[in-house]
Amino acid sequence: MATHKPVRDDAPRHGLARALSKLGLCSRTEAARWIAAGRVRVDGRVVRDPEFPTVAGRSRIEVDGQADAEAGAERRYLMLNKPRGLVTTARDEQGRDTVYRCLDGAGLPWLAPVGRLDKASEGLLLLSNDPVWAAAITDPSTGPGKTYHVRIDAIPDAALLVRLEQGVSVEGEHLRAARAQLLRSGGRNAWLEITLDEGRNRQIRRLLEAFGLSTLRLVRVAIGQLPLGALAKGAWRELTAQEVSALAPPSDVDPPGEKAAP
Repeated sequence: MATHKPVRDDAPRHGLARALSKLGLCSRTEAARWIAAGRVRVDGRVVRDPEFPTVAGRSRIEVDGQADAEAGAERRYLMLNKPRGLVTTARDEQGRDTVYRCLDGAGLPWLAPVGRLDKASEGLLLLSNDPVWAAAITDPSTGPGKTYHVRIDAIPDAALLVRLEQGVSVEGEHLRAARAQLLRSGGRNAWLEITLDEGRNRQIRRLLEAFGLSTLRLVRVAIGQLPLGALAKGAWRELTAQEVSALAPPSDVDPPGEKAAP
């Protein structure tokens, strides 16, 4: 039986499903399935309530009889060049292909997308089983900015770029770009570089629509100082320890070094 150090009275308390997710073992939805199936024990007894209270460092959690579950999974940090047409989710109710198709056969542990790219968008997507690190990346007040290259169906003038940065109210939300600049133009189309310092649902598309512009292509090219670079479409690689720390300090275990995508 595993032994435990004394735990402070203010040790974090979480429902069982959330505790499994925070250990990096699975999503909360998957954890609820494991719990309902009787695969999870707390302090030696089967628990079927996903909200059953646990205390970090004190409650002994086992999955399928494995007493080391509470040690958590090795923390992994990946970047993927998401192709257009894939859904950023683990399971899609409509049966559409998801970003996990790009990870098939890699033998990776459970990983969750860090933020989202909608089906029609492409480019840099992070995945990790470190929920604390992921929360720091997606925090609108402290997280790194996200940079996109966006093809639109018009040639913008300088005044329009200023208005994109000033923003506009759309359905009660103030949408704006932290930075908007013209990359190149030709014919009737142009490419913009837009940086966001907050994440709202379909933010760029809705912002452009408010000014009568259609988004023809949207590619995330950087998160903070991490560029998409030359990573091939649909390919992935692990982040280096330096890249992980530059985006946000990891929550516990040092990340592995860089690994080429298969």
